[in-house]
Amino acid sequence: MTETSVARASLTAEAITVRVPRRVILSDVNCSVGPGDVLAVTGRSGSGKTTLLAVLAGLLAPAAGTVRFAGTTVVPGDAEHLLRTGVVLQLYGLVSVLTAQENVEVALQARGIGGRKVRSQAARALERMGLTDLSDRLVEQLSGGQRQRVAVARALVTTPALILADEPTAELDAVNRDRVVAELRAEADRGAVVIVATHDPDVAARCDDELHLADGVVAEPT
Repeated sequence: MTETSVARASLTAEAITVRVPRRVILSDVNCSVGPGDVLAVTGRSGSGKTTLLAVLAGLLAPAAGTVRFAGTTVVPGDAEHLLRTGVVLQLYGLVSVLTAQENVEVALQARGIGGRKVRSQAARALERMGLTDLSDRLVEQLSGGQRQRVAVARALVTTPALILADEPTAELDAVNRDRVVAELRAEADRGAVVIVATHDPDVAARCDDELHLADGVVAEPT
């Protein structure tokens, strides 16, 4: 599949069910997101938002159901799917002994990009997040909100076809929240599929559609 076709691809999830002993985390969840669309996944803590994003990323195998992206079934651990996906983890997933710049560069290096291009692209991604002045600072020296923006920069630096962002604005003030939302929208405008798990009703309102979860099932937003 060509890069162009992937960049204009759709994602569908059908009957996604995830179980752990004595508990069903997700039950028969369906969603469909086209290229250029931003979907908000909402719900209270424990409703299954993070679990759904992990399934869509191919990081977790569901007990039942199927995820398809760009016409291909997503298999957990599929390296190709992971490489075309930008993920913002709720706890950031940054390497504390690396700088902000180095954390973003890692995403490019994992995709075989090297040389000057790595540094320039990482610098541009950090600039988009308003972090140019902090690029050489160790992650452990950054605030929670700054770390969150580094995580977003890392997810976007590879111009992925699919972006899965788990509470990407939770630690941010209004100015930086708006910055992140605008950059996620810009990614959708170039044809990416963007899915954002959020507690923030203002963020959800700026998305094209909403999938509300309550105790692991799709429900009407309250």
